[in-house]
Amino acid sequence: MERRIETFCKNGLTLEYSIIGKGEPILIMHGGHSNCNEEFGYKALIDNGFSIITPSRPGYGNSSKEVGKSLAIACEFYMELLNHLNINKVHLIAMSAGGPSGLCFASKYQNVVCSLTLQSAVTKEWLTIKDKEYKAARILFHPRTEKYTWKLISSVNNLFPQFIFNQMFPSFSKLTRDEAMNELSKEDVEEIRKMNNRQRSGHGFLIDLSQINELSTENLQAITCPTLIMHSKHDSSVPLEHPYFAHEKISNSELHLLDTWGHLIWLGKSKRNTDEILMDFLKSHNMFNHY
Repeated sequence: MERRIETFCKNGLTLEYSIIGKGEPILIMHGGHSNCNEEFGYKALIDNGFSIITPSRPGYGNSSKEVGKSLAIACEFYMELLNHLNINKVHLIAMSAGGPSGLCFASKYQNVVCSLTLQSAVTKEWLTIKDKEYKAARILFHPRTEKYTWKLISSVNNLFPQFIFNQMFPSFSKLTRDEAMNELSKEDVEEIRKMNNRQRSGHGFLIDLSQINELSTENLQAITCPTLIMHSKHDSSVPLEHPYFAHEKISNSELHLLDTWGHLIWLGKSKRNTDEILMDFLKSHNMFNHY
């Protein structure tokens, strides 16, 4: 995939973004610890004639953390980016911790978003100060320490990818490791190794933990575009309460609970089915029919 990475600047703040492919534009809100170099799910979109615009969300990559002062401000920057690119309509895909950004954008800019897809997405309260995972994240992924956390992970990861996968596995799936490995190939483990090498947290993950508190039920209820909710039945990272909540609150939504191995629905034997569901949805809501 040929990826072009550029920056958009306004009021002294920077929003980094990448563009891949040509065709109907898709705006992607990447997940936690990621940036505009995200890759999961992209090949199927490119192969089916879409173009992908991926901003590095605030605090990730080279995007200014100040863009994330609030969800609303971040969404204003995403809208300014689309104006800068002369894009009037987009399909919107929000992944994992990018869920709140996607939901907020879809609720604020209803005339711009042709369709919304939530993939393993956070849609409500998640990782509160009471959770041990939250406390660990505040230490491991703090801006002062995250560089060393990911350097250690990637170093061991490149030497012993299966070992690192085994250690991280419970954070992705509720299946037993043997059950999950029946669904995964060596190529999938390799994709996770590459994921760990490209991940960084910057200031972004702590911004994510804060911004989820800005998302309201009213945001979800204000979304009018066709919405596809995709979530693994076995996701241990983002509980099933999240897709159920989104489906209940977004009136024009359809819910697909996937029998995939876990949180990373773009990997495993079931990924072809995942891609087919998404492509059918996007093509049935071709944006040129909405002009």
